[in-house]
Amino acid sequence: IKLNKVIRKVNYNKFNIYNNDLIVISSNIRSLSTNNSDETKVKNNSLFDRLFGIESNIATKEFKSRWLMAIPAFGTHMCIGSPWAWSIMADVATREIGFVAPAAADWSLMQAAFPLSMVFLLQGVSASIVGKWQARVGPRKAMAAASIAFGGGLLIGSAGIYLHSLPLLYAGYGFLGGTGIGLAYTPPVQALMQWFPDKKGIASGLTIAGFGSGALIFTPAVQYLMKKFAKLPTYLGPIDSYTTTAIDGKLFANVSGQLIEVVSAGQSELAKLSYTGLSEGLYVVGSGSTGAAEALAIMGASYFAIMLTSALTIKRPHPSYVPEGMVVSSNTVDTKPAVAAVADVSVDDAMKLNQFYFLGLSFFCLSTGGMGMFSVAKPMMNEVFSSVLPAIVTSAFATNFLLMLSAGNLGGRLAWASISDIIGRRNTFYIFTLGSVPLYLALPTIVEAVVTSGSAVPLYGFIGSTVVAISMMGGVFAILPAYEADLFGTKNVGPIHGRMLLFSSAASLAGPSLLLNLRAYSEYQAVHNLISKISPEKFQQTFGAPIEKANELLAAKSISIGKLMVLAPQGTIDPTPHLYDTTMYAMGGLMAVAVIAHSLVKPIKQLPAGKVIEENKVKKE
Repeated sequence: IKLNKVIRKVNYNKFNIYNNDLIVISSNIRSLSTNNSDETKVKNNSLFDRLFGIESNIATKEFKSRWLMAIPAFGTHMCIGSPWAWSIMADVATREIGFVAPAAADWSLMQAAFPLSMVFLLQGVSASIVGKWQARVGPRKAMAAASIAFGGGLLIGSAGIYLHSLPLLYAGYGFLGGTGIGLAYTPPVQALMQWFPDKKGIASGLTIAGFGSGALIFTPAVQYLMKKFAKLPTYLGPIDSYTTTAIDGKLFANVSGQLIEVVSAGQSELAKLSYTGLSEGLYVVGSGSTGAAEALAIMGASYFAIMLTSALTIKRPHPSYVPEGMVVSSNTVDTKPAVAAVADVSVDDAMKLNQFYFLGLSFFCLSTGGMGMFSVAKPMMNEVFSSVLPAIVTSAFATNFLLMLSAGNLGGRLAWASISDIIGRRNTFYIFTLGSVPLYLALPTIVEAVVTSGSAVPLYGFIGSTVVAISMMGGVFAILPAYEADLFGTKNVGPIHGRMLLFSSAASLAGPSLLLNLRAYSEYQAVHNLISKISPEKFQQTFGAPIEKANELLAAKSISIGKLMVLAPQGTIDPTPHLYDTTMYAMGGLMAVAVIAHSLVKPIKQLPAGKVIEENKVKKE
């Protein structure tokens, strides 16, 4: 019993044996113990211990159906991969109260997109914190805790949307949901790879495919649910049929002597919606519902059920398990590779090497671009192209654009991983960094081609370029652990990768924040440029406030580029398609930084163990 306690407390990383073996050793010691106290019996026979105890993680000798274990691994990652489609919820959340157009009380796009940043920030932070705990308790308990955190986070987030509470949305979807992803990310991968020692690439690929496919499942499901629970707002009538006035930036209509807060919707606003039966004019604020809260709640409950079921069914193989057809010779069994590329570097020593930080900077830059793109995929497609190609770029088209980006994310994780096995991880990273620069810098030119030609051909070029860029981001996540193993050795790649994920956490904050702040600045400049071309009389008549109060109306979302374009002189160029130009140029600059950073990632010199750090460490002035 004392030896069992020691094994439970030991730091597994210091031993060159599998955690799985330690669990079985612990179990065997317990079975040999002659201590049969009532307390021990109760503990061993409890339902919780039978379902999630450390022994429950090990399959019996008779169980050989390893392909069945791919189902819970894939299912779990499919659930936690759903945040890649958050932009579809962010788009709806910006008009939850106004419904047809943002009302003064509605959230800004920056506020609505922030949960995506929080989710991936907490994923990296929680994964780096709970790694040792996951190894100690096994995949079942870790995945069960993840199901509660992730499913519960979505339920609390749905309450935040329903009650229109940003703190509740951030605490639920962002904090709890992100923690759930961190808890659930590695256990299924590790468990499935133990079932496939002869096909580790297939095992990791199956699980990664689940993570990449999350958005492909979430998008159509949540679209269907939102339509099912949506309630159309009350329509008052055409704009010119009521006297309107602005109070503190909010628009009010005089209805039978009573002032009612309204939003005005023109053709540009209605074209972005997927609902039928809506007309241009005034709508009562707060009289409709997008169905977003109900949809997110149902998805949260569904994900909880899937993840908990996966936790109850996943197991590690019995130590005696050998796949059919795989020959294991006692003379060849060794836990170290015959030829090591470098001496194995510990996680603490790796963080003293400049290779770690240059690779991390490359990872940060490449992730920043992709995460920024994902955070606003649907609203960006609507804003940039719907006014130029209204017959093509509908709400459904923008949703399909998000699905194509998700497919690129999934395909990139699988395809680039295979390519890296052929040409090497370093060369693949050069493709990512050097290729991403022209991809991002070319996007504003492609947008201009759509505007000037009115053709859909450049539009599909824009879609193709962004899908390729996203596939590269997916490829970065897929091959990074193998690249780390090439640099620092295979022994400690798990904890090293956990630390490396902190760079993606930083990217999850920087990407959406950079993109949305630059977009907001471009929008501010465009709005004031349009206002300078509109007569004060027209402005006063339309918005019920003098032109001097334009900033107040803009803050209350009572004016927009689309509404100002109706008042602008004929021949005025719509600035909406170019709102993201500065963002794309900034992303291209980040990719250039990634090129420089990756060129500085040099192989660690082959030296005897213990001298690696001295020859490769970061030089301090």
